[in-house]
Amino acid sequence: MEAFKGAVIVALLKLFALLPWPVIKALGGLVGGLMWRVPNRSREVVRINLKACFPEMPEAEREDLARRSLKHIGHTIMEAASAWMWPAERTLKLVRQVENHELLKQALASGKPLVLITSHLGNWEVLNQYAASQCKTIILYRPSKLAVVNQLITERRSQQGNPLVPSTREGILKLVKGLRDGGIAGIAADPEPSVSSGEFVPFFGVPTLTSKFVPSLVVGGKANALVLHAFRLEDGSGFKVVFEPAPEALFSDDVPTAVAALSQAIEHAVQRYPAQYMWSMKRFKKRPAGMPKLY
Repeated sequence: MEAFKGAVIVALLKLFALLPWPVIKALGGLVGGLMWRVPNRSREVVRINLKACFPEMPEAEREDLARRSLKHIGHTIMEAASAWMWPAERTLKLVRQVENHELLKQALASGKPLVLITSHLGNWEVLNQYAASQCKTIILYRPSKLAVVNQLITERRSQQGNPLVPSTREGILKLVKGLRDGGIAGIAADPEPSVSSGEFVPFFGVPTLTSKFVPSLVVGGKANALVLHAFRLEDGSGFKVVFEPAPEALFSDDVPTAVAALSQAIEHAVQRYPAQYMWSMKRFKKRPAGMPKLY
């Protein structure tokens, strides 16, 4: 059964890759619209998360943000299929603007290891291809449970020769070794870790279990760090890649301080384009002792 599911998904990905960009955008909007209109778990989680993060926002405004967020999630689903299946050159043509590119140039020129920090905001698959086009980035990823899908996606994500490592013990050790050798790592820092691997720090005022891994890679300035995202342009023509400096506190040897800085950096990026964040993630699944569950 798993093999059949995987074969169907691969066939759909190949089919979507044949579609022109305007059709992909239209289908993404349709998927997002259905997610908003038809009762489903993603819509429920989006509403829960937005209420927790924006309790003072008028309900009508928060509902509109939920609707727009689901529309962007629909776009992300369809765009990811294209970014996986298209040649990298075709995907890179969708990057219409780059903001603060000089930050990357400066970081690369320093000769120090570099950690590129992102989150599930905008389109991280397009961002992966862009980062790989600029430098040989070791990308940390969470493997798919379907073997045939995982094989396809890893092949397509690494089509520019950039190494991928899974978020397993062995993969993390390879990434750490690559950084020690002066390499560059790309990490999505917002998935919820295990309790032992994280700290509860504020994210839009909500205590959020956040990984200690990225701060451990840069503590004391042993590696440089930048925050970057690929935001969807309003006219639907493509994306704008934005580089931002990592907050100074991220390099602190005080773990809670560094983890809080990481969370604040992601929050700052989300504040710029709140509808483009994947609010359907259960970011607050684990809670501090004594706090009620949200899901």
